[in-house]
Amino acid sequence: MESTEHQSFGKFLIVWFGQLISTIGIGLTAFSLSVYAFEQTSTATAVALITLFTFLPNIVLRPIGGVLADRYDRRTMMMIGDLGSAIGILFVLTMILIGSIELWHIYVGVAFSSVFSAIQSPAYKASATDLLTKEQFSRGSGLLQLAESSKFLLSPIIAGILLTITSIEVILIINMLTFLVAILAVLVIRGSARVERLGREKKPWFTDLVEGWVEVTTNKGILLLVIIISIVTFYLGFLETLIGPMILSFSDTKTLGIFQSISAIGMLISSLCIGIFTMTRKYASVLVIGLVMSGISFSLIGVSTNLYFIIFAGFLFLGSLPFVNMSADVLVRNNIANEKQGRVWGIIGILSQLGFIISYSLAGFLADHVFNPLLIEGGALSSTVGSIIGVGPGRGIALLFIVGGVSVVIMAAITSRLKPIKLLEQGMEMVPAEPVGLMQD
Repeated sequence: MESTEHQSFGKFLIVWFGQLISTIGIGLTAFSLSVYAFEQTSTATAVALITLFTFLPNIVLRPIGGVLADRYDRRTMMMIGDLGSAIGILFVLTMILIGSIELWHIYVGVAFSSVFSAIQSPAYKASATDLLTKEQFSRGSGLLQLAESSKFLLSPIIAGILLTITSIEVILIINMLTFLVAILAVLVIRGSARVERLGREKKPWFTDLVEGWVEVTTNKGILLLVIIISIVTFYLGFLETLIGPMILSFSDTKTLGIFQSISAIGMLISSLCIGIFTMTRKYASVLVIGLVMSGISFSLIGVSTNLYFIIFAGFLFLGSLPFVNMSADVLVRNNIANEKQGRVWGIIGILSQLGFIISYSLAGFLADHVFNPLLIEGGALSSTVGSIIGVGPGRGIALLFIVGGVSVVIMAAITSRLKPIKLLEQGMEMVPAEPVGLMQD
């Protein structure tokens, strides 16, 4: 029994390592292309559009990816997703090499990659349930978030260094190679184990999508959880798209990379703690505490132009997110049957990420035409709020962060009173302790 658990966790680690490497590569490209767009246009809108096209297809098409993850071998879906994502990056690289690169080429390339990421993501999330036991869910969640944090922790500083010694073409090539590593890692697992979809009837696609929707929306606790996470992602989307323009308004690219990497150490430390120490209870309480900390620290990012203070606030903010994400992740895994998790993660993916879609769409407009004009010299708030947080380029973005953080704290207070979320912990016994459907060759 114990040996089987170690073997399944070991297989999970192989898949996780491949995704860790590819995530670093994705971060390198995202950072480099955003810097390129800002240098070419000097507007937050161009950066926001790249982020929007990077994530919108992924979010919208994720339910279809979830259906595929439940119908077919999840590892095959992961490999197809990684391969397609690499092709999108190859398109951007080709346009650069032939000397005719334009912003719309970047939009097309990252959007194409995002389509295939929609296939890979639900399969990756569901495969963790295939490979882990119930007791390993929190540890697995910590490691998944550790891999995710690598694009904030390692990628920006690596990209910042690479941009000073090499070209964006080299960075794109590196990203494609990291996708190859991820594919090879899945091939190793595919050769040693497979997941059987036992008892799955052949149903119309629409029926599968409806089943995933019903599974999420009829469970009040999970539906409320998805709404809360969507609100968090709304404000997180503002940070992802606007932290660059805010810092670049009074500093340089290297400083931006250092800020993102050092502040992301908070996420690294939190994810490591979650991955090392097993949690089996109090997920709802951890969720609320994490929301309070993330809201406070999000506001602090906009309070000052002192880089040390901003880095400290960023450290606290990213350090609190793994606890929010882990709590939500485990509560979902423990309340949804494994054979439906591909569809469920697909539906949750699109619902919880609606905040990203909205914020990516609004970020550039709000920054350039609403908040920044309020805090320029002579702006409507320059003599009031400006006397506290400063006046000039990028200070309107800082005000947006402050408002967003306060809103998250208010949401945390409301969440602490939502009984359906607390009741999710009572449904922990719904999922068997053993990995479901894991068959040895």
